[in-house]
Amino acid sequence: MDKRSWIRRRIYSREALAMECNVWRAAQKKIVFTNGCFDILHFGHLDLIAQAAGLGNILVVGLNTDASVKRLKGPERPMTQETDRAFQMASLLCVDAVTLFEEDTPLELITALRPDVLVKGGDYHHGNIVGADFVKSYGGEVAIIPFVDGYSTTSTIERIKRL
Repeated sequence: MDKRSWIRRRIYSREALAMECNVWRAAQKKIVFTNGCFDILHFGHLDLIAQAAGLGNILVVGLNTDASVKRLKGPERPMTQETDRAFQMASLLCVDAVTLFEEDTPLELITALRPDVLVKGGDYHHGNIVGADFVKSYGGEVAIIPFVDGYSTTSTIERIKRL
């Protein structure tokens, strides 16, 4: 099997990923979930992903679809289309599964997957993490990874525009 096929096999539909999570849970794997637009992948994103992966055995990443990114970030976003963002994320060795979600928040996806650990970046706090109450309701954990100063997609886009 070529590398591209191997990477594409890590990109799941929501339904297929929910079933795969059940298999991983049955094998007593600790499932970690994080999500975001991950529009222009940068060091801050990679640091979050690497640290999230260290919190369990399986790392699942939920990616906002292009339509969802447009609603959240504005008409000029995303810079990178969803199929490319999914492929980039699935290419990371510490990422086990990637899935897209159309909604503005990942609540429905979190409910379907029932992760053991929900991870967000340091720009969040425990009171504003979507899905935190649900994950805690069955004994799951919520983790906040410290934000890496100086890295954001918006600042990267602004820097490119000035060139």
